[in-house]
Amino acid sequence: MSLKVGDIITFERTFTVRDVELFTETSADEGIHHITPDEQGRLVVQGLLTATLPTKVGGDHNVLARSMNFEFLRPVFTEDTIICEVKIEKYERQANNRTAISASFFCNNQHGKEVLKGDFSGVIL
Repeated sequence: MSLKVGDIITFERTFTVRDVELFTETSADEGIHHITPDEQGRLVVQGLLTATLPTKVGGDHNVLARSMNFEFLRPVFTEDTIICEVKIEKYERQANNRTAISASFFCNNQHGKEVLKGDFSGVIL
């Protein structure tokens, strides 16, 4: 799929307890809120695990990231469904046969509350 400025790509994911357990093993981010359920039986999803949503969209389009900026706005809990919307802001062919890309994104939970926003830039080889 060829991208262009203004394109919006949407991806959603529901985070599970197993997702948090696996990320805890990989990242060693063992904050008590990631391993001890709250009164509703939920764990807090690691911020960087939540941030895999916009990076997945970049990966789907072979973006080699150069910069990523994340602003974590509120916690994400297991069983939350997060909808990530990525907007292509720049998409330009360069003289070196690469394509420069930049995008902004925001992620909302199933209640419409914004949980994460930011931007990334890089190149497509």
